[in-house]
Amino acid sequence: MAKGRVSIVVERCKACGFCVEFCPSHVLALSSAFNSKGYHPPHVVHPEKCSGCDLCGMYCPDFAICASKVVDPAKKVDAAVVQARNQTKTETAKLDAAKEGGK
Repeated sequence: MAKGRVSIVVERCKACGFCVEFCPSHVLALSSAFNSKGYHPPHVVHPEKCSGCDLCGMYCPDFAICASKVVDPAKKVDAAVVQARNQTKTETAKLDAAKEGGK
């Protein structure tokens, strides 16, 4: 499963190729298709390799591309469970402290 996701605004792209060159995971390639300006924008060739580092977006002079981290739904649920457990422990500690203070 990919750790990141690339978003491309095809019409903003001027095909400088910086995103393709600087992607450490080699996720992108310049397309053979043209955008409305006559440029070859990038397209994703290996989406499973994306780490979501956003180097493509940092190097893009036209803000035509960006990458973001993808949160694994299972990890998101695990984090929620841990948070609920910690909250329960905190509330239990407060109740215990209140009981001790009341004696």
